[in-house]
Amino acid sequence: MTTFERVGFIGLGGMGRGLVKNLVAKGVAVTAYDLNPAAVAAAKSFGATAASNIQEIRDNCRIIMICVNEAEDVEALMVAPDGLLAGPASGFIIVDHTSPQMVAKLDRMVRETGGRYAEAPMTRTPKHADIGKVNVLFGGERDLLDDLRPYFELYAENIFHIGPLGHAIRLKLIHNYIAFANVAAWCEGFALAAKDGLDLSQLISIISAAGGKSGMLDLYGQATLDGDFTPLMSLANARKDVRYYARWLEDAGLPGFMAEAVHQTYRQAALLGHDGESCTAVIKAYEAVTGVEARVGPKPERK
Repeated sequence: MTTFERVGFIGLGGMGRGLVKNLVAKGVAVTAYDLNPAAVAAAKSFGATAASNIQEIRDNCRIIMICVNEAEDVEALMVAPDGLLAGPASGFIIVDHTSPQMVAKLDRMVRETGGRYAEAPMTRTPKHADIGKVNVLFGGERDLLDDLRPYFELYAENIFHIGPLGHAIRLKLIHNYIAFANVAAWCEGFALAAKDGLDLSQLISIISAAGGKSGMLDLYGQATLDGDFTPLMSLANARKDVRYYARWLEDAGLPGFMAEAVHQTYRQAALLGHDGESCTAVIKAYEAVTGVEARVGPKPERK
């Protein structure tokens, strides 16, 4: 039987909330921190202990998991005067679920302070996090994965050892770009169908019965036509990942015509004010051009 030690967890948003919920429910003591009091209150309702600051996590937890929005946020958590690298516990491990673009730099910083850095980005959605079925993509040394696997198994359905450090985020970015490009493609198609008066109630069935079927369409297609833009995966996060992917293509010296088109599509939707909605709110950019709303059932009132 595995004996778990206390875990520090920073970042209680859509994904982090579900991870903490499953860790606590399956026997792990968790000390949690977030800038959002409501998120901390939710973690406490699951049975986690609330930390009043980062130092409290640093001083009491050897394993510290981070699940925030941006690479720069992870670095800031580490290098702040009272941050995670300002006197952490001996032999500490930083588990980075954020998918930053600077894993080599962060790994070097952590090692120089006597710890180990685990690159562990995730795929799937907050719904999967809530039921303990995310995918963890691990890049790094096998022995470190062996140490962390018992914890990952508490909230992941699949754990993939991708290869060396830095490979996990690269494969996640490729996955996310393809997923979000797919959303942009079928949102464009939905808008065109609405513009020409096609029967939207049959659209998803027709696409899913042939080569256009996709996981993103299964997850979000009907909700989009129903006008449900609850941000399970926000447009802001989709835009961020597509931007990272387009930048990577450029750095690699490869053409990125499609990537830039997808990036600018999400950027246009963001400029129209939809960053805080679901990634599928990209359809609203197409609707702004077509002048129609691609919905089944009653149309939402225009403001």
